Amino acid sequence: MATPEKIAEIRRLIVKAKRFDLMFAALGVLALSIGILTLVALIVNMAIDGVPRLNIEFFTSFPSRKAANAGILSAWVGSMLVMLVTALAAIPLGIAAAIYLEEYAAKNWVTAIIEINISNLAGVPSIVYGLLALGVFVYALGFGQSILSAGLTLALLILPVVIVATREAIRSIPVGIREGAYGVGATKWQVTADHIVPYSMPGILTGVIIGLARAIGETAPIITIGALTFIAFLPPSPVGPEFPFLNFDWLKSAFTVMPIQMFNWTSRPEEAFQKNAAAAGLVLVVMTLSMNAFAIWLRYRLRKSLKW
Repeated sequence: MATPEKIAEIRRLIVKAKRFDLMFAALGVLALSIGILTLVALIVNMAIDGVPRLNIEFFTSFPSRKAANAGILSAWVGSMLVMLVTALAAIPLGIAAAIYLEEYAAKNWVTAIIEINISNLAGVPSIVYGLLALGVFVYALGFGQSILSAGLTLALLILPVVIVATREAIRSIPVGIREGAYGVGATKWQVTADHIVPYSMPGILTGVIIGLARAIGETAPIITIGALTFIAFLPPSPVGPEFPFLNFDWLKSAFTVMPIQMFNWTSRPEEAFQKNAAAAGLVLVVMTLSMNAFAIWLRYRLRKSLKW
């Protein structure tokens, strides 16, 4: 039977635990507030300098030695084309590799080493991928300093992110889904294609979009393979005038991207170029936040449509 002294001691312990919980909650809110306020301050600072430069001419003009005439046309077009190559290379390869490792690969020491190395690759500095791409894509394979080299470089960069996100999404599927499908005579491929992949698609697509959002802001690997800092022309159009209406010459074209254009402007002493860089940075931030917001919305919609 509990004595009054024991009851009082238990109450003191509960009060002490609540006090610690409140303290850690306050520290968490403080840390979160500092992070959010810092981000807001940076965005507001860019907006103050960059918003006056955001007009149609800024998006449709090439870079210029005169700040008032300079624009980001070649930069945002180059970023979109590089992201297209990155997505086409990284998404199918990453998803296929994750499905194989999770559903088909034997659980042995070879698989364990591969899994460890994939996780470690996610933490490798991006400049290392640039040096690897310089030796393999630019020189060994002869792709040159082109959109193709840049897209494949960024694909290597985000490949570990896509693989890890896909594997985690597959692991979140209840075991009962697999057992039920096998119980009615489905093959492993049927289980994977008809159940595992569709049910894990929200997590897969979220990981893919987050990986692409990281790639679009990368600068170091792109500079390493030789992207131009000043370019006053566009790559050839991917759409051709004749059947099959596809043109692949743009893959071999020189290019620039948004982060490199910003770096070029920030390296100049004129204040007008600093404002151009702020405007370009604001556009890049909006693009990145939009991709992340789309990932959140897509995950919500796909999860809502799933019926277990």
